[in-house]
Amino acid sequence: MTKAAVKHKVVIDVEMCKGCGLCIAYCPKKVLVESEHLNKTGYHFAEPCDLDQCTGCLICTLVCPEVVIEVYDE
Repeated sequence: MTKAAVKHKVVIDVEMCKGCGLCIAYCPKKVLVESEHLNKTGYHFAEPCDLDQCTGCLICTLVCPEVVIEVYDE
């Protein structure tokens, strides 16, 4: 019996993100990218682009200095 692949959901508080890019740089699967849009404070925030590749490693949550990223199992 094979175990079903667990899907993950990355939630970023885009209004609190300061666009430092650490989560993007450290994501081993390159799931996160810099948004083309600006948040209310004028930063290009991080956003997920390919959640099918997310392994739920939580590195993005650990390196985020603003603590604005959460990862959930779906």
